[in-house]
Amino acid sequence: MTDEVVQRSRLLAPLALLLPALALPRISWGADDAWPSRPIRMVVPFPPGGSSDLLGRLVADRLGRALNATFVVDNKAGGTTQIGTDLVANAPADGYTLLLGAASSFTVLPNLRKLGYSLDSFEAIGGVADYVAVMAVRKSLPVTTVREFVDYAKKNPGKLSFGSAGEASAGHVYGATFARDTGIEVLHVPFRGSADAANALLAGEVDFVIDGAITPMVKAERVRPLATFYRARHPELPQVPTLAEAGFTIDTSKGSGWGVLAPKGTPKPVVARLSQALQGVLAQKEVQDALVRANSIAAWQPPEAFRTALAADERMYAQLLPAIGVNKN
Repeated sequence: MTDEVVQRSRLLAPLALLLPALALPRISWGADDAWPSRPIRMVVPFPPGGSSDLLGRLVADRLGRALNATFVVDNKAGGTTQIGTDLVANAPADGYTLLLGAASSFTVLPNLRKLGYSLDSFEAIGGVADYVAVMAVRKSLPVTTVREFVDYAKKNPGKLSFGSAGEASAGHVYGATFARDTGIEVLHVPFRGSADAANALLAGEVDFVIDGAITPMVKAERVRPLATFYRARHPELPQVPTLAEAGFTIDTSKGSGWGVLAPKGTPKPVVARLSQALQGVLAQKEVQDALVRANSIAAWQPPEAFRTALAADERMYAQLLPAIGVNKN
């Protein structure tokens, strides 16, 4: 090799090392490069053991796997989800605190009382699942269809009662709206939770409930199902018609029952990674099957669609709740 060639090689060597760096785009998130570098807290504003808790733990577990991160579920129940939701709204916007948000926290509660947060206090990660409620009656009630139920209720005004998980709960809203739209008169009996309402139906203390928690009792043939309050039949109760198939319709919600949110200001790259991971998690068949066992249907909604649906539902409930006798405190 001549001295000229050697000299040229020496001059070109640094450039050769630089070319790969020039050819590859550099993506920098600054302080977010290392995210997640420590455990992520998923706040679930419900007590342990219920359907929402099971849903939250499932989502946290699968997000942890997808992101190669540790997720810790933190149950912060109270105030009909207000306590846990408010906690996340005021948490550091660093990607290490998330909320399994109930739609009702942003659609129903703002129409009931003054809150320390709003939808604008959060970054939406995406919608997770829809709630599937089942209308069931005590077995001794002499009806087998929704039409027979309505006819019976009209012949016995004020004599039938329904249980729910409490004032303005999904079961209460469904029951009161159904009564209003069909022109029947029924008594609402609020309980401390869905399980208590379901047990009251089993004991014959109330005549019907509209709640996902009743599903196991329907499967065991301990109560009689009339319809599902959802756009499709319940995967575990294929023999039970939807309310529309039974000849009735009520319009109460367009958004997902649950979603994942982060405090306002959480870095956009972190939100984007979480959103992409969440969408992938909800596409998994085993996750979809597990959600059914938690009285829900996997229903991915992109962040903006989720936010838009919640805002629309808040406006809808502003009119619906006073119409069924639920007024702001």
